[in-house]
Amino acid sequence: MRNIPTNSPGKAELPLDLTGPHVTQGAASAHRLYQALCEMIVAGLVKPGEPLPPSRALARQTGFRRNAVVTAYERLIADGFAQATVGSGTFVADRIPARGSEARKPKVEVDAPRQGAFALGCTHIDERALQRFRGFVGRRMRAFGDQHLHYGDPRGSHELRVAIADHLLSARGLRCDPEQIMLTSGTLHALRIVMSAILRPNDQVWCEDPGYPAALKTIAHCGYRAVSVPVDEHGLRVAKGRAAAPSARAAYVTPSHQFPLGVQMSMPRRLELLDWARDAGAFVLEDDYDSEFRYDGAPLMSLAGIDRLRRVIYMGTFAKTLFPGLRIGYCAVPEQLMGQVAAARAALDRFPATLMEGAVADMLNSGAFAQNLKRVRKLYREARDALATTLKEASDGRLSVPVPSQGLHLVARFDPSVELAVASRAKQAAGAEGWLLADTYSRARPLPGFVLGFSGHQIPQLVTATERLAKESLAALRATARRR
Repeated sequence: MRNIPTNSPGKAELPLDLTGPHVTQGAASAHRLYQALCEMIVAGLVKPGEPLPPSRALARQTGFRRNAVVTAYERLIADGFAQATVGSGTFVADRIPARGSEARKPKVEVDAPRQGAFALGCTHIDERALQRFRGFVGRRMRAFGDQHLHYGDPRGSHELRVAIADHLLSARGLRCDPEQIMLTSGTLHALRIVMSAILRPNDQVWCEDPGYPAALKTIAHCGYRAVSVPVDEHGLRVAKGRAAAPSARAAYVTPSHQFPLGVQMSMPRRLELLDWARDAGAFVLEDDYDSEFRYDGAPLMSLAGIDRLRRVIYMGTFAKTLFPGLRIGYCAVPEQLMGQVAAARAALDRFPATLMEGAVADMLNSGAFAQNLKRVRKLYREARDALATTLKEASDGRLSVPVPSQGLHLVARFDPSVELAVASRAKQAAGAEGWLLADTYSRARPLPGFVLGFSGHQIPQLVTATERLAKESLAALRATARRR
């Protein structure tokens, strides 16, 4: 222990607050005293250069042991709040950190997702599947191994990658080697990684219009230029993309279930998109976000399955098929790109979290994953039908509600002649979650309506919220008609 002089007369008693919010209650006495001394000094209750009382005097004042006072003084000196002179004593430092104004303390605002009726991204997991998952997690924790004690493969667990490769082959017609798969924390994480591997700053990326706003934000945040390409009933209009940005280096698409409109990219349009990618030396970023939830017929073959992973990078997630809290997604990339993509991953965040990988692999390999999908798919179909039927009836037909054959949301549209503000007023008055359809457009002429999630919501609450939204929609339409 350093010899700290504590024989300066100082003040008889210091204005210490040992119970305020700046003190960690229950901590060691030396630590609490140190915190109180810091608060006192920074607040200006003692001045720079002013002597502090001897350790014995401060011990008597506070009731702490002298050793605790000496330790607190040592920390003050080490952190620059105090200085000591042998034979003279301990003094407040000549220069101390300035105390910021409480009035100017910035308010931190975070736009946290809401979970009310119509909110997108909510899920349900069957209780039987949850019990199986708990069992798998427990077994894996009991068999805790060395793989959790060091940094791992940037691509993630080989066992889970093998299970995902099997799932993609059977469910999506995509044949790929597990070595071509990389685990991520979700689709947007995968998007960020693969773009950093294949693009240069300011490169252009085709994006569907209307499209997924979160992907557009990610593309822009990473320093690339999103080029809006309109969508029709056949999907992305490739000819429009060629005309708008012939030198684009990538295209981000949702071909199996276009977000938000729900259209499926036709085969001629898919082949046209792949021809462009081959001719331009570009890549297609396929976001297959909800393909497992198809209610009529078998799922369509993925774009990557048609392309055989030559120019397509495929992205999927367990956020909807299991639950978002897992934070596990994946991407499958062309063989020639994996070195670049793995290097980009290692540079961004080293490697995926390992604790849940084994349990998810167990879910896939045991059949529990498929069983859960079958059960929740039935629930989601019922929720979809209840939402669509209620919307049509309660809105007196003023809302057009195409019933999607796939996915976890639907679009309800007013006639294109209706003002966009009608949907905004109705949504606000009804206190509804979900999105305004107009908010998914970038440059194309927006349509009035709503994007409404139906997965993960209780059907009675969903029906009540639907009736309220339909009622407010009719009221907003009447108010607009009166003003005209």
